[in-house]
Amino acid sequence: MVNIQDMLKEAFIIEDLKSKTKKEVLAELSDVFLRNDMGIDRDSVIEVLMEREKLGSTGIGDGIAIPHGKLMGLENLVVSFGRSKGGVDFDSLDGGPVHIFFLLIAPENSAGQHLKALAKISRMLKDISFRESLVKAESSKEIYNLIGEKDRAYI
Repeated sequence: MVNIQDMLKEAFIIEDLKSKTKKEVLAELSDVFLRNDMGIDRDSVIEVLMEREKLGSTGIGDGIAIPHGKLMGLENLVVSFGRSKGGVDFDSLDGGPVHIFFLLIAPENSAGQHLKALAKISRMLKDISFRESLVKAESSKEIYNLIGEKDRAYI
């Protein structure tokens, strides 16, 4: 079973994204991994994510985007979370701004775990009250705890 909280550390949560463009958001969400010395190359991550976006936006509507990609040399799937209070134009399917971002970077050979994590996050975010609580949360710790509670509810 995929446990999102195993892949998402509290240090990987940005409660107030500063970025205004898709590429800036991807860079800001990727930078949390660099600060935690995970051996991830920033340019490679952004390139992989932007290539994925060319296939179709990962902005799925309802103020949500789940950018994701696979990276050679990565050992484990990692997840970061970001919240944009003002919203970012992310070419979402519904044309609306994105406020909630979950970014997933997976090892190149991890199709199963990668897809299970994407599916679980998507399922968690279908809950409107959960999305609203993420937007209203007052700290990264509160966001982390909310995600953990929802994660455990979807075992």
